[in-house]
Amino acid sequence: MYLDHPKISATNSNTEPDRIERLNRVYGYALAVADLAGDQQFLGKLSHLHDHKGTLIVVWFEEPDEDQKAFWVKAWMSKVGDESAQVEHEVKPPGV
Repeated sequence: MYLDHPKISATNSNTEPDRIERLNRVYGYALAVADLAGDQQFLGKLSHLHDHKGTLIVVWFEEPDEDQKAFWVKAWMSKVGDESAQVEHEVKPPGV
């Protein structure tokens, strides 16, 4: 079992708790797509997920490849996500 999952946060999560719930669903979706693709590195690269007013911000420990970025777009565009392609990626190595 993998225990070091990314942190999840959202703007206005105190007044809109469904944002955190949506991020949890999107996280599961993206992880399933990565698993189906056979991506063994995906989960270990993730640091943080944040929903900022409908934009998904994915923070990575190291640079993701194009397929890994596409997993998030697919998940965010789905019915369990925001149904948009508004996904941004940031890289912040551990300890930064």
